[in-house]
Amino acid sequence: MTNPLNRLLDQMASHGAVRFYAKRLAPNDNSKNQVYLGGDFGALNIIPHGEIEDDVSTIAGSVRNRAKAKVNFFWLDDQGLAQAPDAQLILYPKYPEVRVSGFLRGAVRAPKDLMRSRDEGRILFFGISPDGRVIGHVLAHSDPVVRALDAIVDTLPLSGVFIDLETVRQGGTNPKEALLEALRRIHSRGWIPSQKMGRTGVPEPYSARNGGGYTLEAELGISPNGCAEPDFMGWEVKQYGVRDFTKFTAKSPVTLMTPEPTGGVYRDKGVEVFLRRFGYADKAGKAGRINFGGVYANDRDFHAETNLALRMTGFDPASGKITDVDGAIVLVARDDTIAASWGFKEIMAHWNRKHAKAAYVPSLMRAPPPEYSYGPVVEMNQGTDVLLLLGAFARGAVYYDPGIKLENADTGKPVTKRRSQFRVRHKLLPCLYSETSITNLLGN
Repeated sequence: MTNPLNRLLDQMASHGAVRFYAKRLAPNDNSKNQVYLGGDFGALNIIPHGEIEDDVSTIAGSVRNRAKAKVNFFWLDDQGLAQAPDAQLILYPKYPEVRVSGFLRGAVRAPKDLMRSRDEGRILFFGISPDGRVIGHVLAHSDPVVRALDAIVDTLPLSGVFIDLETVRQGGTNPKEALLEALRRIHSRGWIPSQKMGRTGVPEPYSARNGGGYTLEAELGISPNGCAEPDFMGWEVKQYGVRDFTKFTAKSPVTLMTPEPTGGVYRDKGVEVFLRRFGYADKAGKAGRINFGGVYANDRDFHAETNLALRMTGFDPASGKITDVDGAIVLVARDDTIAASWGFKEIMAHWNRKHAKAAYVPSLMRAPPPEYSYGPVVEMNQGTDVLLLLGAFARGAVYYDPGIKLENADTGKPVTKRRSQFRVRHKLLPCLYSETSITNLLGN
């Protein structure tokens, strides 16, 4: 007979859910006080949401410094799904914390009694679908599903305040251990011809020199389909090139994200105006070309070629908190002109696409033809949070490393090429996660 917890997850899966979590509700977790989702912003990497917006409402004459984001939330019952059209995440930078509210307003067949209750032991289940829908189901402490969860909860991993149910979904298989076993098998294969998973689900030869990630994905049975969901049982799997399997020194920094500026001259007057004002002539002497490059880290001196420096507003490095949700990362000129800026809300939107669990696998490459070998030492990182990212920006660990250029600048038809990227040295990756471990697949 199927376990009642598995039956619930199967029901959520039948409506498109692929990731599953549970949250034990405290007495204050109700429709009046909102439901607490953690004392940081880590919930944003678990619960899909819409655009983050300011909340300018006031209470007792004081303006609340908070933000909100819509959630495409549905309640699950025996009749199917019923949308909660006003569901939203509330972000409180001051504390910091995230809560969810509005899950009863306008929601037909919503579990109002349970969500208005202060009863101990209630469990709120979440099913996350690739299209961004969040499926919710709440049960009392006496329900057989909750009793089934309570019987095994001590064996399940946590993601912040969320109980991660991937192990349950995998029939008791621990996803982390399953991934490590798969990587152990791949390491033992030695040199593997470069390949990429084809549309039919069969690996195909791949000749370009950027095949390290594709080859690893193919060995893990992962299709590179651009899906935002994690690669392997809830884990995102990333490879990085090294020079040897002794020191495991990464060949290049890690590109974290590539967001276009959301403010400043770059956004207001256009990329061409930005380049002609702050760029510099191509150093190799290529005619008609203006470049904009260099490394920009917080509180460094102005760049010698561009006369710009990177600064932050609205973030307190000492407390690790956002002091102004309208703060930004800015490139500023000596005369205080803002050349380009990235607002915190937009940074959050990009960073929240990062997965809560990521494994980094070292690789060697030889050619021709391209072949890859994957190392025995794997980094397992869990619990990312935009506040950790902003803290790394403040310390200069994460930096701006653009490659923007204007070609045919001396003609009537100039062409711009854009590449704004934020990067971090590989050895500093742990500062972006709350938990990091190094696993030797050989057990040494």
